[in-house]
Amino acid sequence: MTLKEHFRKNIVLAYPVVIGQLGHIMVSVADTVMVGRVGVIPLAAATFAGTIYHVLMMFGIGVSYAVTPLVAATNPNEQSRLMRLLQNGLGLNLVLSLILMLIALASSQFLMYFGQEVPVALAAKPYLIIVSSSLIPLMVFQTYRQFAEGKSDTFNPMIVSVVSNLLNVALNYVLIYGAFGFPELGLNGAAWATLISRVAMALLMIWMIRKHLSGFRWQFDWHQTKRMIKIGIPSGLQYVFEVGAFATAAIMVGWISAEALAAHQIAINLAAITYMCATGIASASTIRVGNQMGLKDIRNLRIAGYTSFATVAIFMTMAALMFIIFRESLTALYVKDVQVQVVASGLLIIAAAFQISDGLQAVGLGVLRGLTDVKVPTLVTFVAYWLLAIPGGYVLGFVFDLGVNGVWYGLSGGLTIAAILNIYRFRILVSRLHFN
Repeated sequence: MTLKEHFRKNIVLAYPVVIGQLGHIMVSVADTVMVGRVGVIPLAAATFAGTIYHVLMMFGIGVSYAVTPLVAATNPNEQSRLMRLLQNGLGLNLVLSLILMLIALASSQFLMYFGQEVPVALAAKPYLIIVSSSLIPLMVFQTYRQFAEGKSDTFNPMIVSVVSNLLNVALNYVLIYGAFGFPELGLNGAAWATLISRVAMALLMIWMIRKHLSGFRWQFDWHQTKRMIKIGIPSGLQYVFEVGAFATAAIMVGWISAEALAAHQIAINLAAITYMCATGIASASTIRVGNQMGLKDIRNLRIAGYTSFATVAIFMTMAALMFIIFRESLTALYVKDVQVQVVASGLLIIAAAFQISDGLQAVGLGVLRGLTDVKVPTLVTFVAYWLLAIPGGYVLGFVFDLGVNGVWYGLSGGLTIAAILNIYRFRILVSRLHFN
């Protein structure tokens, strides 16, 4: 396979995954834009509750990723084995979704103790309670999505995500603002819209890939479940460490003011769009590397990995330029408050600076997951964010009095360290690969 063919394969596999990943984040974007029109306090409350919810959601999504490399490395003709992977993946993810929902519900009772302004904490509680219920249909969708992507079917999950996202935006308009005779629910309307759209998303995903589900029946296989846990838990922790670091950063920013937190939410929302695109490319890289592992083709495995790094670097460079050029226009889409717009525009400059690092570290995790290497990358993620980024952000933000900008400088440093170490890890592992 030529270099050009590798890039083409990356793009063909990645673009539907990217659009599918955007389906997750665009729910948050739609909520943020529409809730921002209601007021600063509801927007800050959505940010605060969202930091808790998204840590749990990303852990669940990370665990569900265990299905993909196992399916990708399986012979497509072994239908019974594929069904065992799907069945046990679904069982594992359903149990996990219930646990995550209970954690979110328990957390909603202690929001007053996070140092946020009282009106923000009060508004965040019912929002978090409602939106946490969407974890169950989300994890059902993720199971079937990762199964389909493991079979190199990235198109159907893309269609489902797009339809779900459009439904969510429509429901937001109806339930937040009380259109067409419905009650005006404000912030809580966004939560109900998320829940309803994700139930529809799960049902549609199952229907879209129904032809691949012949032979499906509940049959517990501890061996398969154990393999998924060994890959999925570290993968989930990788997302917890990274997203949790950003969630902690949001809490620290909330100590400054509601306006600073609202600005942080706008900037992080936009940065999250490009990050989810990067994780889409990372998912494609997992499929590519996993397929080559199944074929025992070291040469093409190496090229598949490095062309994935190149693909995300090019994309994130373009994203950085967009953030710089259109920063004022982008922030104005979210909120009318001029002070919030100014602070958010400044944060987008910092976000532009770490775009390439963010993309490279995400794809680094993806290619390593394709090699079923998850433990060391999890340690790297922990060190980069929790021993470097968060302490560094606190020192710069509060000791050196750089405020919200200082917190973001710390996050940027953590992303850069993670990117360097993940690329180095891939290089070392590939050099040691030998197939009999």
